[in-house]
Amino acid sequence: MAGRRRVGVLISGRGSNMATLVAAAADPAYPAEIAVVIANRPDAAGLETAARAGIPAVAVDHKAYPDKPGFETAMTAVLDAHGVEIVALAGFMRLLSSTFIDRWRDRLINIHPSLLPAYRGLDTHARAIADGALVAGCSVHFVRPEVDTGPVIAQAVVPILPGDDTDSLSRRVLAAEHRLYPHALALVASGAVRAGAERAVYEGVDFDPQACLMTPISP
Repeated sequence: MAGRRRVGVLISGRGSNMATLVAAAADPAYPAEIAVVIANRPDAAGLETAARAGIPAVAVDHKAYPDKPGFETAMTAVLDAHGVEIVALAGFMRLLSSTFIDRWRDRLINIHPSLLPAYRGLDTHARAIADGALVAGCSVHFVRPEVDTGPVIAQAVVPILPGDDTDSLSRRVLAAEHRLYPHALALVASGAVRAGAERAVYEGVDFDPQACLMTPISP
């Protein structure tokens, strides 16, 4: 399909969200194609997953560079060599510098396992359960230098069930992530959403004003 946006995916481990993006992009009608997968760990299982799908898979080991600028310059060189237009973080466990983020500003997206701006940072599920929240979820957002900030593109809501622990909740949120990320990337790649100053700006996107998740659902 002509005009598909070329996407580079950054991972650190098994890359389950990356795999869902690769699967979505296998459809010629999908508005993005996965041009390259980069892992900062040479032993990341997601590299093999990408290679099996015929996607260029490149290890850029952060330990091989004396500093963050050198590491990020090497990643940018790989992204540029593959004609990448959009960068998607999918379980990439390194903090990126403002220089790298500004280089890809409004073309760098991330998925986070909470309903941002709630529960930025780590231990999102444990914190939500400890707070007595009834819902959790995940967010895809444009990346800004402050951790887990930037205009939110899309969110999925997951109920917190009685008896949930961090493992059971994280499994259900991860399943929601696997549905949400391909949807959000398609919005960005198609031009249906772009980053505004504070919020995402949508064009030609329908919202259901009656959409509602109510929990619990019975007395």
